[in-house]
Amino acid sequence: MSDTTARAAEILKGHRESIDRLDAILIYTLGERFKHTQAVGKLKAEHDLPPSDPAREAQQIARLEDLAIRADLDPEFAKKLLRFVIDEVIRHHERHQS
Repeated sequence: MSDTTARAAEILKGHRESIDRLDAILIYTLGERFKHTQAVGKLKAEHDLPPSDPAREAQQIARLEDLAIRADLDPEFAKKLLRFVIDEVIRHHERHQS
């Protein structure tokens, strides 16, 4: 293995270690987020509130789009990700309504 290949392998290893740490942060953060959304779903069910709040969702999507731009992340990707999460939360809320 040449010195440049060895150096590239070392740099790659460092990036992968960072990615692994960030993946763990994402998973634990989503877990924490879902704890709160589960509590919201139960509260909504107890008070006969609808499982979704389109106005809140629109605000969140706009806020996340702005955050994505500031973080140099594709805002369309960020919106798709949040939409996926919101849809999952709504499914959970609907289950509490049953």
